[in-house]
Amino acid sequence: MENQIQDLIQKTPYKVHLFVKDPKTEQFLFSHQLEESFSSASIIKVPILLAVLAYTGKHNISLHSALTITPTDWVDFSVISEQCLTQSTVYELLVWMIITSDNTATNVLIDVVGMDFLNDYFRQIGLQETLLQRKMMDVERLAMGNDNFTSARDMAHLFTRIYQKDLLASPYNELVIDILSRQRVYEGLKRYLVDDVKLAHKTGGLDTVDHDVGIVYGSSFDYLIGIFITNVTDNDLARQLIGRLSKVVYDHMMEQKEEQQ
Repeated sequence: MENQIQDLIQKTPYKVHLFVKDPKTEQFLFSHQLEESFSSASIIKVPILLAVLAYTGKHNISLHSALTITPTDWVDFSVISEQCLTQSTVYELLVWMIITSDNTATNVLIDVVGMDFLNDYFRQIGLQETLLQRKMMDVERLAMGNDNFTSARDMAHLFTRIYQKDLLASPYNELVIDILSRQRVYEGLKRYLVDDVKLAHKTGGLDTVDHDVGIVYGSSFDYLIGIFITNVTDNDLARQLIGRLSKVVYDHMMEQKEEQQ
């Protein structure tokens, strides 16, 4: 597996940050460029999901309470905006934020809890490089250099905690995995997998980055995988690379399983 991954990394013109991790032993099975931070794109919505659930629990807010959405909240590429919704429940916004990466939903939730709370929560749960500095689609702040960041190590830590279900109250821990498992975007990690694999994950992409990170639930093995591509000039080629790397890891895990039987 290691040689195949290294070969793919060496052949690509893009920069690759990658980890494969056993969530039970917390051992890295493979890692590359773990420490360096990079533009998070939409994968920052995963720690936002956890932070909002922590906030609602702390303030005794029902997930079924309705939040007001104004037309100024609507942004492009959003099912909220498509429907011209002027209110939605916290639960609905959380789901849309993850499964379709809805930016309107994300921005409304950021306004509810506040950036300070979000960044404080990220620090509290052990994320060292994850930082929210702008709302989704805020091109003006982005042009000023205010981007959102994370690292492969932070995502490995986060998904380990999600897998172990020790960050939130019990019902919320299961809810996080349930929502991540309903992801509708499969252009990366699942791209070349023939088997019907359960994957609790989140994608993220901008013009120069493509990411996919999550938990693979196997029949007799589970593993965490995160592949983050930066310096991208062709998004489809980057997603193909994520798919190839993911398949190398999955095939290796299947071989390991067969050898143990």
